[in-house]
Amino acid sequence: MNKKRLILSKPLLDVILGRLSQEIIENNGNMENSVIIGLQPRGVFLAKRIVMILEETLGHKVNHGKLDATFYRDDFRRRESMLTPNSTDINFVIENKKVILIDDVLATGRTVRAALDAMQAFGRPSKVELLCLIDRSYRRDIPIQPDYTGRKVNTQQNQKVLVEWQEQGHKTDKIWLID
Repeated sequence: MNKKRLILSKPLLDVILGRLSQEIIENNGNMENSVIIGLQPRGVFLAKRIVMILEETLGHKVNHGKLDATFYRDDFRRRESMLTPNSTDINFVIENKKVILIDDVLATGRTVRAALDAMQAFGRPSKVELLCLIDRSYRRDIPIQPDYTGRKVNTQQNQKVLVEWQEQGHKTDKIWLID
């Protein structure tokens, strides 16, 4: 039987999203040369929330899109079951732009590595920063670290972090640690 422990819920999550958005503004000003890219599938929900806060604070639209890195994963052909790709929607060129790549949970770093490869189809960014809601800091296989972190969670190898968004049909936003 899986044991679930609540890590974050709505009130604190809203505070964390506000803080992350403010940190982005501090480092990027009015976002005129920066873009937000959410990683499929769940990083897209986080990216939309961050973009909403940025647009409300800055008073103008922020370029954003979503990226699927399925075919760039190093385990793509090694899995027993087929991976189902999601859509990529980036209708702008990232050449010489600062890209803020957003994912919900950073664990091994392999998804981010794949996303860096997938992004090259849209141009060469001047810089890439990484924002993650949950950093499972002891799970890294590849030396990738986030520039913006909502919360660090020390997990064991047999544990999983589950992020539930209202946009996925859940009653409220919650982040769980599952044994």
